Amino acid sequence: MTAVLTSIGHALEQALVMGWDILWALVLGFLLSGVVQAVVTKGEMSRLLPDHRPRTVLLASALGAASSSCSYAAVALARSLFRKGGDFIAVMAFQFASTNLVIELGVILWVLIGWQFTVAEFVGGLIMIVLLTVLLRQAISPDRVAEARAQAERGVAGRMEGHAGMDMSLSGGTVLSRALSARGYTAISHFYVMDWVSVWIDVAGGLLIAGALAAWVPHSFWSSLFVTRSLVWSKVVGPLIGPLVAVLSFVCSVGNVPLAAVLWNGGISFGGVISFLFADLIVLPILDIYRRYYGAKVAAQLFGLFYLAMVVAGYLVEWLFGALGWIPGHQSVQIFQTSITWNYTTVLDILALLVSAALIWRFLGTGGPRMLKGMAKMPVDMQHPPHQHPM
Repeated sequence: MTAVLTSIGHALEQALVMGWDILWALVLGFLLSGVVQAVVTKGEMSRLLPDHRPRTVLLASALGAASSSCSYAAVALARSLFRKGGDFIAVMAFQFASTNLVIELGVILWVLIGWQFTVAEFVGGLIMIVLLTVLLRQAISPDRVAEARAQAERGVAGRMEGHAGMDMSLSGGTVLSRALSARGYTAISHFYVMDWVSVWIDVAGGLLIAGALAAWVPHSFWSSLFVTRSLVWSKVVGPLIGPLVAVLSFVCSVGNVPLAAVLWNGGISFGGVISFLFADLIVLPILDIYRRYYGAKVAAQLFGLFYLAMVVAGYLVEWLFGALGWIPGHQSVQIFQTSITWNYTTVLDILALLVSAALIWRFLGTGGPRMLKGMAKMPVDMQHPPHQHPM
């Protein structure tokens, strides 16, 4: 019994230390995301996505990058845009960008395993969107899109529809004036807290899983799984296995970054890490939501096409970054501290906690709790919150 408790304690300690390492990055990422969401309105998005021409797909990607990082909210908002007349391929590009081209993901990747992964995530994300656009155009027929739209119109519940349906962004004036106004401060605080409420389960789950794997799984297992004894075969296997590990882990959004760090430390290829990160949109709970939103046939096609695009994007990123000499060595990356100590990370975390306290205080004083209670009952197509932001 003592050995079991010691083992569990070691896993929890690993998760806690890793969480402490990325706390300030999470706060910074969600703060920047809140600022962007506060000044970029969702109200006209569906009108801007009428087709899947290159310009429209590029716009969809930009709008997605300015949205929430919550995978469930991204999927729900994509259905809302589709129901309002948005093109299916364009909203799929929007959905992918909403979880893989967002600020907070890049910040955490940079802090935890290095700038190369941040750059690869964004470069690979653009590659992934191009691949998805091509694959969806070839594989999803107009009849299948009609079936998906008919199923979407039924309005079957999935998860996070209330979060996806809320639009607290501001209009009028310059972007800077909106962000610095009292109403801007309120909107930012609401987006900040709402994003935390949306993803904290994924973040906590990712840290716990990563801590357990780091503490309990021997390095020999990872070496065997990722065929690290062969440089060529490890690059072949990595992008194939990466998404499947994500599917089975159930962790999505920014919560899969700690697990990506563990996999990298275990020997998975560079391209395998990138394909793993992309797979937050094919985890089992989200596949079930696709089934509810668009029907079983479309859900199956989305899984197959997303997986194929992720694998190919992983290979292309591996080749490109290898040619540039930007792939770091596994042994040169320390994925987290061995303990919490007084250093720059601790200072940044304390500052981050102070910023969080100020935003939460504003949230509590401006109707935030009432908004959260109403979120679960809010229809997905609702475009405005049930209250006005106080000055």
